[in-house]
Amino acid sequence: MTRATMPSMSEMMELNRATAYLDPSNGVDVSPTDGTGESTQQVVPEQELPFLKRSSFNARDLMAQDFPPLKQLVDGLIASGMVLLVASPKIGKSWMMLDLSYVAAKGGKALGAIPVERRPVLYMALEDGPRRLQRRLRKLGYNDPPENLEFVVRLDGHDPLQIITTFLDAHRDEQPLVILDTYAKYRAVVPRQAGESEYDRDSRIAANLKDRIDECDGGTLIVVHHTRKMGADDFVETVSGSQGTAGIADEIMKLSRHRGKTEGLLQVSARDAPEGQYKVRFDADTGRWALDGNTLAEAGEAAREYEQTDNTGDMMTSIIKYVNEMRDGVTPKIVDTHFALSSGTASKYLNRAADAQRIVKNGRGKFAPLPA
Repeated sequence: MTRATMPSMSEMMELNRATAYLDPSNGVDVSPTDGTGESTQQVVPEQELPFLKRSSFNARDLMAQDFPPLKQLVDGLIASGMVLLVASPKIGKSWMMLDLSYVAAKGGKALGAIPVERRPVLYMALEDGPRRLQRRLRKLGYNDPPENLEFVVRLDGHDPLQIITTFLDAHRDEQPLVILDTYAKYRAVVPRQAGESEYDRDSRIAANLKDRIDECDGGTLIVVHHTRKMGADDFVETVSGSQGTAGIADEIMKLSRHRGKTEGLLQVSARDAPEGQYKVRFDADTGRWALDGNTLAEAGEAAREYEQTDNTGDMMTSIIKYVNEMRDGVTPKIVDTHFALSSGTASKYLNRAADAQRIVKNGRGKFAPLPA
């Protein structure tokens, strides 16, 4: 089956309903499952599969391999594999995913700054419908979408894991992207097994999803999920539900924004990449998210300043920014003079900022920026 004759996702779903879907490229029977989310695949002998698909191997054989470099969906930000995007309800995460799905299918720049290569995209928008998706695409300014962007908005009795498997198998060599929005909608149709705890259930569901994307080298599966109401020092611990889901993912991203505000943070933690956080902005008029800066480095520096000044008054914000500009530190008297404040006023602001760990106070009576 060539790309020119490749059926759409809706056509493949109908084909899959009527008959087993056999992918001749790897000899795997991917007929529909029984709805439990468990695989019913019959796999060919191990020696006929690529090395990356082996379940066991010798150390000498491993070190003799010349693996291709890990591919990323968005360089420096979104890796291949299973990615978990978490955020509070209704702050714009689905807008971000719809924009990303279009950019990835067409080829363009994610968050208005980072190049993304063209690839097939399946967006399972299980909380949306045709009207809302069309309205949002138009608001984003996308009136000429590419043919390789597919949507699923209702399951209609289909096994969602099978839908994902079918799409990945059809585009195995094209670094496909699948967005599952949301995890809660997916989880609701996967039956619980007898005696299974919440953690075990989440681990099983997440492991089945990860197994599917791991079989597609260079592919990415983004699972959209909610944060829990209770906060935490470590943003990974804010993932809703048990930690069974978070523990399986290759990467976790948290999107946060105060309601009514344009500024937000995108925090990232990945297995094979350094942690980072980046300032982003949401334009309610267009529905688009963008980096606050032209590069990740600039957005990272903006995030650092944003964290220091978030939820502070105008004067406190101005003083913290001034301290950050004075790398060698400043005294309260210098700050009083700079802002034309009465004697002692700056000392109160500086000490409060230091107590809140937005700046540091050294032993010489000076206040300086936080260590980088």
